[in-house]
Amino acid sequence: MQAVQDRMIRSAPIDLLELAREHYDLVYRFCARRVGVDGAADAAQETFLTAQRAAKRFRGESTPKTWLLGIALNECRRMVRKKRSEAPLLELEPVSTVQQEHHLIDRQILQSALNSLSPDHREVVLLHEVEGLTYLEAARVLGVPEGTVKSRLHHAFLQLRRALQTTDEVIR
Repeated sequence: MQAVQDRMIRSAPIDLLELAREHYDLVYRFCARRVGVDGAADAAQETFLTAQRAAKRFRGESTPKTWLLGIALNECRRMVRKKRSEAPLLELEPVSTVQQEHHLIDRQILQSALNSLSPDHREVVLLHEVEGLTYLEAARVLGVPEGTVKSRLHHAFLQLRRALQTTDEVIR
């Protein structure tokens, strides 16, 4: 079954207009989590421009979505290097006003814990848990073996668990 899907991926030409329609929101959110909302539109636009220039070189070794996210990741890294600043805090969706104060504390704790991770560990958490990519898709985006993604995710969760337990003990 996978071999058939792989052949279909390799044989299908890329329709850039359809790709942009289908994946722009995903790419924008992906970029916003890495470079902030202010730079996300520029990063997303550069991602699709790069995809347009590189479309003929797309070998079909991954899905177009994974290919796009790999380009977006490289673009975000380029923007961060260019600005010589740290990556922004993870921006989570706002919650209802009834529980806002309680969740605000939880969000701050989670943001702090995520930001305490190394960039490699934070990236696999974002790709797998926030973006919803499979291990294989995350591996292809990052250009590392699937086992490396699993290992980084495991170690990231251990670090997050320790950070959140320490924070919980301090709050009590």
